[in-house]
Amino acid sequence: MSLLFTPAQVGALQLPNRLVRSATAEHMADADGRPRPQLKELYRDLARGGVGLIITGHLYVHPSGKAHPEMTGITGDELIPYLAELVDAVHGEGGRIAAQINHGGMQCTPDVVAGTIAPSAVDAPFLSQPAREMSRDEIDMLIQAYAQAARRAQAAGFDAVQIHAAHGYLISQFLSPFANRRTDEWGGDVPRRTRFLRAVCQAVREQVGRDYPMFVKLGMMDGLEEGLRPEEGVEVAAALEDMDLEALEISGGISRGKPNFNARPGMRAMEDEAYFRPLARQARRATRLPIMLVGGLRSRQVMEDVLASGEADFISLARPLVCEPDLPNRLRLGQQERSACTSGNRCWPEGPGKTIGCKCTL
Repeated sequence: MSLLFTPAQVGALQLPNRLVRSATAEHMADADGRPRPQLKELYRDLARGGVGLIITGHLYVHPSGKAHPEMTGITGDELIPYLAELVDAVHGEGGRIAAQINHGGMQCTPDVVAGTIAPSAVDAPFLSQPAREMSRDEIDMLIQAYAQAARRAQAAGFDAVQIHAAHGYLISQFLSPFANRRTDEWGGDVPRRTRFLRAVCQAVREQVGRDYPMFVKLGMMDGLEEGLRPEEGVEVAAALEDMDLEALEISGGISRGKPNFNARPGMRAMEDEAYFRPLARQARRATRLPIMLVGGLRSRQVMEDVLASGEADFISLARPLVCEPDLPNRLRLGQQERSACTSGNRCWPEGPGKTIGCKCTL
């Protein structure tokens, strides 16, 4: 049997195959963070398409962390019924779905957050506005905001929760020497810069209990000269084992930083695929956690090779499933050997009311 389509256990969660829909920013919510009907249809289509696990687009845990317009929220209990509709649509098709929880930190746009926060005061050409340094009280408050968001995800019926610690968002900022230059207990060497992630994991676990699956998406490098280096990312990955997590998804780069670092366009040759595989290889030597690998995976042959090597246990796909929500079924049935995605990087919305979707000529 194909390794891609063997079942797997992640904590208490049984998955039918090794294909994961990695989170994207769908832009399918109203101004109050309530998901619009097309988000439910998107997740239903993905479940029908045969993916083993859907990870939602990032959900903001606090109003100060809304990264962009039309982002779905998980900030209050009044949103639980709307989020539950998403879950019910997926479960109705026999699918599994995890909620990704996030705070945008320094990467929130000024049209939704006037005045952003970060571990340290930071400004850069790729940021839409400078960020001020967070107070200790704000740090404590946002740790609890993540925890309450996870409680709401569980109450809405999500099968798991994923903590977003990648792509230059708030937790990733704490890990990065570019954005975290603090001299107190929240900054300094790698263990101290990891303290915020550790505190979030502990607070989430206290809310959801021992058996609820909790994952993390980790950016193992920033791709910036002053940012998190791969060897530091390995040190963070090694520390995850005692944070009571069930799985690790590996990525890299800052969303608004170096262009095309974590979404590389025009990639068609197999040798260009799986560009974060070297990071997974290093992480595999540092942790026993199941690893989900994202980043340029397009062909079944490369996916199977990654799994056979043991460097990753799951294959995460983002743009290919924007292009073809039913790609897992097509691969399983032998109808295709690779995604039709041309890596044109034209998935993202082009303005208000414009949702994520494939705009390339296939």
